[in-house]
Amino acid sequence: MFQQKINKDTILHYGSMLLGAAVLSFGLFNVHSQSKITEGGILGLTLFLHHWTGISPGIFSFLLDMTCYIIGFRLLGTDFLKNAIFSTCCYALLYRFWEFTGPFLPPYADKPLIAAILGGLFVGIGAGLIVRRGGASGGDDALALILHQVTGWKISRSYFFTDFVVLMLSISYIPLRNIFFSLLTVTLSSAVIELLQKSR
Repeated sequence: MFQQKINKDTILHYGSMLLGAAVLSFGLFNVHSQSKITEGGILGLTLFLHHWTGISPGIFSFLLDMTCYIIGFRLLGTDFLKNAIFSTCCYALLYRFWEFTGPFLPPYADKPLIAAILGGLFVGIGAGLIVRRGGASGGDDALALILHQVTGWKISRSYFFTDFVVLMLSISYIPLRNIFFSLLTVTLSSAVIELLQKSR
């Protein structure tokens, strides 16, 4: 009976992160990527640094993600690192899968309000399912968890703070209209993540 409960809990734990990675990667590929919604957090920071330095976002992404994971490991422990590795691999593989299959949703480039709302829901639900299990799909999630741990802020505030700072920096090269809709989507996704955290 005890072994059966452990197996059921383990399946639920990793299954939840797998589902979260599927929802998150689907939304980022089908909505964000197709409609060109600007990103905040670590991803947005890599784009900002690339614009002003010319250095590949891949290099900055690796360096910033690894930094967040190392700090997360030191503050949050081995379980965090194990969950983060699993959810990050799931996210990367699933995003590649959506690239292979092609878009399932129509492009919303000419409907930024719909794109912002849909994108916020997909990111909020996907990241929320991962984070509530102590995982991270990338440096953005890890950074939010670190801020949550260090400052005692709500997880939604931690996400919004990092996204807001990066989006404000991005005004230096991205049209203000795009920034507005990006703020809308990160506000919505932060709220959804908070709701999922509270429902544990």
